Amino acid sequence: MSIMAAPGKPVAITGLGVVSPLGSSFADVADSLLAGRSGIREIAAASGAREARQFAGPVTSIPIPGGSAVDEFAALDRLEQLCLSPAALALADAGLVGSVAPERIGLVLGVGAEQLKTWELDFLAGGTRVLEPRRDEALVQRMARRLGIAGPAVTVAAACASSGYAIALGRAWLAAGRVDACLVGGCDILSPTAIAAFYNLRALSRRSDDPAKASRPFDRDRDGFVMAEGGAFLVLERESAPGRGTGTIYGMVAGVGMSSDAHHMVTPCSDPGQATRAIGLALADAGIRPADVDYVNAHAAGTPVGDAAEAGAIRQAFGSAAVAIPVSSTKSMSGHLVSGAAAFEAVACLAAIHRQAVPPTINLDAVDPACALDHVPHTARPHRVRVTASNSFGFGGANLCLVIRQAA
Repeated sequence: MSIMAAPGKPVAITGLGVVSPLGSSFADVADSLLAGRSGIREIAAASGAREARQFAGPVTSIPIPGGSAVDEFAALDRLEQLCLSPAALALADAGLVGSVAPERIGLVLGVGAEQLKTWELDFLAGGTRVLEPRRDEALVQRMARRLGIAGPAVTVAAACASSGYAIALGRAWLAAGRVDACLVGGCDILSPTAIAAFYNLRALSRRSDDPAKASRPFDRDRDGFVMAEGGAFLVLERESAPGRGTGTIYGMVAGVGMSSDAHHMVTPCSDPGQATRAIGLALADAGIRPADVDYVNAHAAGTPVGDAAEAGAIRQAFGSAAVAIPVSSTKSMSGHLVSGAAAFEAVACLAAIHRQAVPPTINLDAVDPACALDHVPHTARPHRVRVTASNSFGFGGANLCLVIRQAA
């Protein structure tokens, strides 16, 4: 597929924060991914759950941001904790405080249905906020205030691609000169209502034997995705002026491609045309050829239709180069972080670049013939990784691909 476009300007990733089922630091997440370690566990089934056993990817410990009082942080609801903690970690990692004016730092938060989740958490704790006729302050505004960010701050909701769209918007703000640095990412929680809804839609895996084997992207016996929670945030700066604080550059966001197929609210489109277009646009934006990509982090969540459609899109977008590009789905280990998935998988791409190895797709015992690609089953593969492509295909047809490459 040929798409003509002028390449965009890469932006540097100068800070990183993550809180996930696979760890709460870049090193821990990279170690878990390359060890093929599963973060899926059995969780307590909510009242009225259809199944006695429920599997998910929970976060077992949320780091308290530096400078925050323990009791004050504990009083926040879980969604705010899972957003604020990795966001504060990323900001501190970049060392921006004191070196960039607060008015020149932006914040783009990727999260969907935040009020419903906040009301649900409050209701389950015995509260009545859902019944009160008042408007809650947006989470992104509370975060900006706590983090000391005074630049533009917005929320992006694009389902499973939300935090990827946040990265794309932050890059655009930098290119337009609206900010000098931008904190971008997303988060999500294990919501009993969301678990019940996706279960009833038959989108979730119904396996009840071994939680570590439930998430099976591309496998012939896959039967749906496994929900997870967590958050991931990146600090972006222009390539011409990065590293104002620590000087660390993890990598570059080199290209972005977006499209929409608007096929169905939750069922992925079986026609890979628009997903193919998003990948092609990302490659063109990065100014690279398909053969320049060393690793593809697939969206592949483990749904029968979605994985096959994405495999078709990868084959179409990369053409003859597809046979030589390793592909894996880290959701096999982390589960699906939903709003936080795209940013977490950007972190997985950075791990592949820094460790020069491709993380595996665990539980890939028998590849579905419809998903034929250069898979990396069970065990990480040492490999030269300089350029990666990360796909995120959100419910409702929001397609996004990010090209993340090694810093020069």
